[in-house]
Amino acid sequence: MMARLFPVLTVLVALVALWYAAVAPMNIRQSLDLAERGGATVVPEGARMRSETSVWLLMARNPSEIARGYSLDRPRLPTPVQVGQELWKTTGAMAMRGRAFSKRSLIFHGWITLQSTLYGFALGTTVGILGAVAIVYSRTMEMSVMPWAIISQTVPIVALAPMIIVLSSQIGVEGRALPKAIISAYLCFFPVLVGMVKGLRSPTREQLDLLHTYNAGGVASFLKLRLPSSVPYLFTSLKIGIAAALVGTIVGELPTGAISGLGARILIGDQFGTPLAIWSALFAAAILAGALVTLLGWLQGLAMRRMGVRA
Repeated sequence: MMARLFPVLTVLVALVALWYAAVAPMNIRQSLDLAERGGATVVPEGARMRSETSVWLLMARNPSEIARGYSLDRPRLPTPVQVGQELWKTTGAMAMRGRAFSKRSLIFHGWITLQSTLYGFALGTTVGILGAVAIVYSRTMEMSVMPWAIISQTVPIVALAPMIIVLSSQIGVEGRALPKAIISAYLCFFPVLVGMVKGLRSPTREQLDLLHTYNAGGVASFLKLRLPSSVPYLFTSLKIGIAAALVGTIVGELPTGAISGLGARILIGDQFGTPLAIWSALFAAAILAGALVTLLGWLQGLAMRRMGVRA
């Protein structure tokens, strides 16, 4: 266990250390502005002069004000402790008070985002699997569908999302769940498609010939050889797909004017100048993605054990 945890913890400690080191230069201008308003002497004087001065030079000339940057109410870059406190205040603390699904709770907003993510994930996975089967069994489908699937991923999702939302409203689709699910599925289907194509083609020629000698038809070959062989590839692509689906849902929440969901919390935090709200929502999204990928990893282990494969 420790052999697995040690590399992860080492990277985590390094990231936290870099984060803390970045807080001082990111917040030094705000710290000096507050100090000057409080009557302290800072060098140089005037916000305009400081905006034209390097942050490193500002820190060197005002070393006594560096610590202030680690305790700002609205920092440009909050510390990990501040983010953790905000995250706890909007999740665990509210749950303990029986307000887990209050509109100020990230649990509520996470649930809204999770629903659209799962809808989009289901849609994208279905399209990806069906497309992979069609590509593997039809040369025409491979030549016609695969290039367009690849081209589709070159279109920036931030440009496509508003178009999908506008089109949905034009055809009379009510609510915001379906447009977000479509955007989510758009990002999700491609890794599933590619993974399943690779998995369905993973059986060797000898294995396929052996089934042919047993007079196995196309359906039997698919169910007894191609599909079982594709399971490891499928779960690997599903882990990528579920994370992409979550990103798609959050992006889909940004241009809709939604007031619910993690994407909406990020947008509202940006509009009202509350970086802690943005960072806590980002961490909530990361925790949600980690939980979903972990769940898929557990299901993969269960499926592989049922197939007689031991890790």
